[in-house]
Amino acid sequence: MPTLKKEVRLSGRGIHSGCPVEIVVKPADKCGIFFIRTDINGSEPIAARFDNVGDTKMRNTTIGCPCGAHVQTVEHLMAALFMVGVDSAVVEIDGPETPILDGSAALFIDAFKKAGVTDGVIKKVVVRRPVVATVRDVRRTLPLGLRLRLWVMDLISGRRADGYVKLEPNDGDALNITATLVYPEKIIGRQTYEYTFDETKKSVDVFVLDIARARTFGKYSEWEYLKARGMGRGADETNVIALNDAGDGTLNKLIWPDEFVRHKIIDAVGDMATAGGMIVGRLESYKGSHAMNNIVLKKLFSDPRNYDIID
Repeated sequence: MPTLKKEVRLSGRGIHSGCPVEIVVKPADKCGIFFIRTDINGSEPIAARFDNVGDTKMRNTTIGCPCGAHVQTVEHLMAALFMVGVDSAVVEIDGPETPILDGSAALFIDAFKKAGVTDGVIKKVVVRRPVVATVRDVRRTLPLGLRLRLWVMDLISGRRADGYVKLEPNDGDALNITATLVYPEKIIGRQTYEYTFDETKKSVDVFVLDIARARTFGKYSEWEYLKARGMGRGADETNVIALNDAGDGTLNKLIWPDEFVRHKIIDAVGDMATAGGMIVGRLESYKGSHAMNNIVLKKLFSDPRNYDIID
């Protein structure tokens, strides 16, 4: 059960709530990542597991009960802990959402690597049978009225609701990820990126150098709309790639032309880390989302024939 050698303290603000927040990530001797809301008296540990994901509708992953003690936007932090090899930690947090920092996973990784990680072996979840989550699976969880509105919007726009996230066996001991984005905005268009994590230093270095700094993104014109609905209140040009209204450029400089799909790799790694171990298999994400990432894990664990656990 590898954990941090010493605690890490980070602060910032939540990208959706806009609230200032501080986290203290502490070593632990119990397997799993657990959050504790220090601003709520008597708050019980909140397990960062796929079966404790309470909401994904705000374009993020929230653990715990949305109407009670919960923590929003855990995916970047989870990706960073996974990538440095930590599977045991307690995260004390004094607000409802992790700090967005610069919108990527890089600053989390830097802090965790500086603290150091103890020796140990991460549990593996080996995919034995294919499972897939689709946009339709996500929409079945929505109220009927909203489903109908989305269907009408698809008809008007000509957009195809054909996104999916699939897990299937591979022939090795690695997690192979292929992510594809398809956006109408010209600056994004269609982008595909492949990444393999096999627990080697080389695969970690590739993530740190080529993926970890990729930031979340959104249209600048949407910010006021989102903020009026309790979303994106902490977003600005320091932590979000802001697309212009025409969709053919950004208001801040890109690190890579395909930074958008590289960020989807971060999200996928962070969401897969809620499996409670390293997924060994092939993950294909086509127009994927946090909701589909969570559903595919629920489908994987719904039948013991779908996977093996190796401690």
